[in-house]
Amino acid sequence: MADTKPTPKRKPNAAFMKPVQPDEALAAIVGSKPLPRTELTKKLWDYIKKHGLQDAKSKTTINADAALKAVFDGRASVSMFEMTKLVSKHLVS
Repeated sequence: MADTKPTPKRKPNAAFMKPVQPDEALAAIVGSKPLPRTELTKKLWDYIKKHGLQDAKSKTTINADAALKAVFDGRASVSMFEMTKLVSKHLVS
């Protein structure tokens, strides 16, 4: 019989839990209060889903509306992987 050790609980990364301040463009989507990156990402996805901005054919593509274009450097669509990098530019340290 193999030893079964309980899997240790993953600790959240402190950097992700530290509140960040969205700039004006990003605040229009997620609110103006400082919030952890995890919560910011959740609110961003809630907005994308609520407004039907995820591309129907390519689920990894986000089609920007006017508010998101301000965050996405004026681009009409970005991949969800590019989105993280573009959103980072809108965080005030």
